[in-house]
Amino acid sequence: MSEKIYTLIPVNYFKTWNSRKRALLASILAVSLLLILVISGFFIGDGGLAVNFDAQNSAPSWAHPFGTDWLGRDMFVRTLKGLTLSFWVGLLAAFCSVIISLVFSLFIIVSKRADFILTWLIDLFLSVPHILALILISFMLGGGLKGVIIALALTHWALLARLLRAEILQIKNSEYIMASRNMGKSWFWIARHHIFPHLFQQLGIGLLLIFPHAILHEAGITFLGFGLSSEQPAIGIILAESMRYLSSGMWWLAIFPGFMLFAMISIFDNLGHNLRKVFDPFKGQKH
Repeated sequence: MSEKIYTLIPVNYFKTWNSRKRALLASILAVSLLLILVISGFFIGDGGLAVNFDAQNSAPSWAHPFGTDWLGRDMFVRTLKGLTLSFWVGLLAAFCSVIISLVFSLFIIVSKRADFILTWLIDLFLSVPHILALILISFMLGGGLKGVIIALALTHWALLARLLRAEILQIKNSEYIMASRNMGKSWFWIARHHIFPHLFQQLGIGLLLIFPHAILHEAGITFLGFGLSSEQPAIGIILAESMRYLSSGMWWLAIFPGFMLFAMISIFDNLGHNLRKVFDPFKGQKH
């Protein structure tokens, strides 16, 4: 029986795959895990968020896998709801950062002065620590969901803009770009038909690489009290509240939400690196 199973499942089959195939399989698994996580956060009921003093401060059990907090709320439900909220906040902030990077980087085709201004802005934003800039911008905007998203978008565009700028400068001196200019095509037409298609891959990978940083920084400033409001089930709020009860032995209030946040960030980070291997023709052929 074991010999038949061994013949049906070739153990060494995956060893013959190159890096691109293995990265594609890892990307599919990562996307599946993220979809399960986000969809479960949508469809899970809000009953676990209700106050239940009969079950307060309960350790992890079959009824409450992540335990309960001091108000008897199910930590599993709170964690899933918080991760779902962090997912959409991070996705929207990362998308806005990519749009800002693309718009700013396309300005360099207009003139050298625009390139100088863009370089100065990139150096300025990269010289300021992310967490400090996030706190200042979020505080000026009054915090909350809107303030956090705007703060994340305005502090995560610079590094991607630098990469796009280098790519555009290389494309700008190409022969077909010069031919289009000699034919009377405007820079807007050239950017739309020639430059933007070359940047699509960098934009997609940049979105996936900015996303985990946006989630982590959202949780960080919320933990410090400058992010989302306390009424929302955010991971940063859950971790901030758990600090007051760790000395009482309620370790599950911080361990499980922190681990789930780390897992989601790691999945997205690995997804970005694996997709880079999938689209890179040189890395993808390595065994």
